Amino acid sequence: MDDFEELVSSLTPREDNDAISSYQNTTAVACPACDQPFDDMVVCKQEFTSLNLDVELDLCATTDDDRVVLFTHKP
Repeated sequence: MDDFEELVSSLTPREDNDAISSYQNTTAVACPACDQPFDDMVVCKQEFTSLNLDVELDLCATTDDDRVVLFTHKP
């Protein structure tokens, strides 16, 4: 993803730990995968990471510097 840092600067940080960084899309930025606004972006920092989701979500995925980046969309 060419403009990862620009994308991150447009989002609101929510969580940052050893496994993930998560950001909320409070400005209706378009998802780089599907061009629709997304709800949250999750950056996986480790090779193996588990996500515990409380609600059903549609996901788009891409990579940035060998990190998996997920974009959540509430159905």
